[in-house]
Amino acid sequence: MSTAMNFGTKSFQPRAPDKGAFPLDHLGECKAFKEKFMKCLRQSTFDNSKCRLQSKDYLECRMNHQLMAKEPLEKLGFKDLVDPPSSQTQKDSKP
Repeated sequence: MSTAMNFGTKSFQPRAPDKGAFPLDHLGECKAFKEKFMKCLRQSTFDNSKCRLQSKDYLECRMNHQLMAKEPLEKLGFKDLVDPPSSQTQKDSKP
C-alpha cells in the first residue's frame, strides 16, 4: 500500500509576495540605505515620521534592485516627497 496518494501532479506555481513581504537583501545591495534608516530611527527614538526621506530612499533602492515590486511612491505614502513632473514645474513657474 502506498503512503502517498497522488491524485494528479500539480506543480508549484510561485507568485509575487503580498505587500509588506519581500525577499531578503542577501547581496547587501541596499545595506547602506537600511543602515541610514535604522540610524535615523535610533536617533529619533523610533519615531518613523522623522525618517521618511531615509525610508523612501531605502524603498527606492529595493525597487531598483528587484527586491520588491515597483510601486509609485505616491501609493507608498511619499507623495509629498516626490518631485512634480517637469511639465508641472514649468507651468507653476510661469507668471
